[in-house]
Amino acid sequence: MRGPGPQGLQGARQRRLNLRRNRATAILGLVALGLGLSASPVLAASEAPAPHPDARAFTLVDANDGARLAARAAHASLPMASTTKLMTAYLALRRLPLGKTVVAPPYHPLPGESLMGLHAGERVSVHDLTYGLLLPSGNDAAAALAVAVAGSIPAFVGEMNAAARRLGLRDTSYANPIGLDAPGEYSSPSDLVKLTLQLRRRRVFRRIVDTPRKTLAGADPPTVVNRNDLVARYGWINGVKTGYTANAGNVLVASGTRGGVTLVSVVMGARTEASRDADSLDLLRWGFSLYRPRTPVRDGQPLARTTVPNGARSGVRLVAARAVTSSVRRGEGVEVHVDARHSVPAPVHRGDRLGRAVVSVGGEPVGRSPLLAARSVGIAPQSWLADVDDAVPGPRGVVWALVAAAAAAIAAGTAVAVIRWRRE
Repeated sequence: MRGPGPQGLQGARQRRLNLRRNRATAILGLVALGLGLSASPVLAASEAPAPHPDARAFTLVDANDGARLAARAAHASLPMASTTKLMTAYLALRRLPLGKTVVAPPYHPLPGESLMGLHAGERVSVHDLTYGLLLPSGNDAAAALAVAVAGSIPAFVGEMNAAARRLGLRDTSYANPIGLDAPGEYSSPSDLVKLTLQLRRRRVFRRIVDTPRKTLAGADPPTVVNRNDLVARYGWINGVKTGYTANAGNVLVASGTRGGVTLVSVVMGARTEASRDADSLDLLRWGFSLYRPRTPVRDGQPLARTTVPNGARSGVRLVAARAVTSSVRRGEGVEVHVDARHSVPAPVHRGDRLGRAVVSVGGEPVGRSPLLAARSVGIAPQSWLADVDDAVPGPRGVVWALVAAAAAAIAAGTAVAVIRWRRE
């Protein structure tokens, strides 16, 4: 019987090779299952896909540079409920001193409205009204501030819409200072972020919206509680404003800060308060996962060198006085700009401040460090012969003859002095 030909042998070898590969793949699969691993690639934390909240619209923005990190229907104009009060606060903080006293106008709420608890004719400060506006979302506080700013609620609404146009809030329109459902009362996630970033420039606003509860002034001081209970539950959440109406659903503008990074999220049209809060937390946590700490400038790192023309050494290194660490988003550029003197006269003492290094992330300065001299540099000793040559007038030969004679006389005098000292 004849054996298999060359082609048959090649086919048999290929089958054995395939069998070995299949066995190896099966073994690796069993090992992966035993270790609880997935056969598919595992995404790193920073590569995890963005959340998809079950809300009508949302957005997530870096407060530093305004970069949008995630969004859906960011420019959709939707009912905004009590996030309307962000514009009420914006105008009140711009137009009214915090210490000004306001007389509360009559306010007739519908059942279920959020109130600060004002009584008509009550005298209350703008400071307390702003807390009552932003924490318990008091509709009566909104009406009082509107009248104090513009004289009437219709006039104040006109100012709200004028301010929206100035700020470029193109998806926004106001019908009242409260956020009650009405024709012409709407905004978008994108516009709510823009307005929030404007408000966050004011320290007083940041302080108010980061307050879980506040006891106000008065003979019988009321305590107002922040309806955004994420502020009390999570130390890194620091704002901003809740809202709810039948048409708007649940709305939340939230902000948080971690590692020097502040993010602002907006969720509009969530079905429940619980889903509104969970969606906001998911967005913020995912956003922070995109950032990593980097230290472009280390403590003691040499960053420049300056010359010392009259020094015992020709130059001296300049080192960073302290490290600069910043959270950097994936893909952001980090730059270190050195501003130092090119030349300094001696003496230079170790630790002298001779410049600075500025770290920028995405074009925005995030930190700086002084640049210090790494060592001391004294004044270079000059030749006394050169000093004489420069100082004594006359022909060079005569000058040097005089110098030589003076040197000989000094040497002889020194010898005589030494002999006399020894004899004594």
